[in-house]
Amino acid sequence: MARTWRCSGLRWSADGPELAWDGGRRSALSRGKRVAFGVEEAGVRTCVGARGHRCPLGAVVPGRSTGARCEECARLDRAHSVAADTLADDPRPYRVYLAWFGPGMAKVGITAVERGPARLLEQGAVCFSWLGTGPLMAARRTEELLRAALGVPDRIPYADKRAVRAALPETEGARAAEIAALHARAVALSGWPESLGREPFRPVDHVGVFGLAGTPAAVGAVSELVAGGGVSGELVAAAGPDLHLATRAGVVVLDTRLLAGWGLVPAGGRERELDVPVKGFTQRPGRQDGLF
Repeated sequence: MARTWRCSGLRWSADGPELAWDGGRRSALSRGKRVAFGVEEAGVRTCVGARGHRCPLGAVVPGRSTGARCEECARLDRAHSVAADTLADDPRPYRVYLAWFGPGMAKVGITAVERGPARLLEQGAVCFSWLGTGPLMAARRTEELLRAALGVPDRIPYADKRAVRAALPETEGARAAEIAALHARAVALSGWPESLGREPFRPVDHVGVFGLAGTPAAVGAVSELVAGGGVSGELVAAAGPDLHLATRAGVVVLDTRLLAGWGLVPAGGRERELDVPVKGFTQRPGRQDGLF
């Protein structure tokens, strides 16, 4: 019987993206590598739990959920996050940043200094710049100030990010233009907390890191995994949690958050094939054979 693996997500390190597996193993994802796996024939997708603990209910979760948690575990996980403002006494320094994902898609956010640019890589930020550094609550207040003053959100849907990756400006300067203007407006604002030091505009571009330059436009994205299905393709780019895989039907995006909670098995003889529901970016969702 084939061994079953459970994925705990995509991680970004200094060496690039890696798939993490329950038990601590990691698989490096270099461009040109074949990414292939099957889903257990009689499997169901179960909740991954919260804060390192198993779901006490062993709840079944929807295939399209990117969180892979039941309602109770999702509530517990968020209750202990920075985003929920429940860690006001966190002594670590934080950074405020501006991130850009494509034309008209800029956001403001915060991340712990010790994490470096990992948060931006995880989100699939095409380019970014730091705005300031200071205590957590000062960073949070600055984030709220800038969201209101600049008219930018703190979240951008991944579907929107994917839709513009094939139409990014060709030069780093053009890609950084929007956040350059926003940065200038931000540092000119009054009302910044005194404990948060402002930082100069130094854009960091991730197009090369993600492998997006010259990559064929994606024709669709996997919408969910299904029992007995499978994925196989050549990795041509990776941005945030997304793997861009070359298949017989063209480049298809796989959001690796959809893997969590499933039992995964070796792909067998699959070669550049998909046997899971795929949603075309300009067409109605369905199985790949019906789409392309």
